[in-house]
Amino acid sequence: MGALVIRPLEASRETVAALADLLIETVAAGASVTFLHPLARADAEAYWREALESAARSERVVLGAFDGEALIGTASLLLDTPNNQRHRAEIAKMMTRRDWRNRGVGAALLRAAERVAVAKRRTLLTLDTAADEGASGFYEKLGYTFAGAIPDYAYRPNGALTATRLYWKRIGGG
Repeated sequence: MGALVIRPLEASRETVAALADLLIETVAAGASVTFLHPLARADAEAYWREALESAARSERVVLGAFDGEALIGTASLLLDTPNNQRHRAEIAKMMTRRDWRNRGVGAALLRAAERVAVAKRRTLLTLDTAADEGASGFYEKLGYTFAGAIPDYAYRPNGALTATRLYWKRIGGG
């Protein structure tokens, strides 16, 4: 791996295409990230166009992890919270290309999202992850606290129901 660069993403045809490729790959591999398999390219691109438009309105930050020019991972920080919850944000759509997993990309993305959240005066982060994907250990290793599980929360890409595990972390001295 060359020098890993993580930066906020802005809408462009190339960025939407690269994010769509990553989302399609992630869903095809069985990750529970909102979509069912097979995920149509048009649907993946529409999701990312809308997400990047939301970022342009400061409702979220979409981070990209790059090795050179190649997008190898992404994570979103959702900032559009109700007025009485402006102290928190949510981590969403955390994905790393399969051939880049277990190489520190996810941890670097999560730390970058935490730094952005602190800069935006957020003191609490939340996230959820499918119970059967094995990501719980990853989040716990990075300081996230397990809050509980909800059974049959969502369908996995193959159509089977899965529980979700909820996590939280205080950041920025909060």
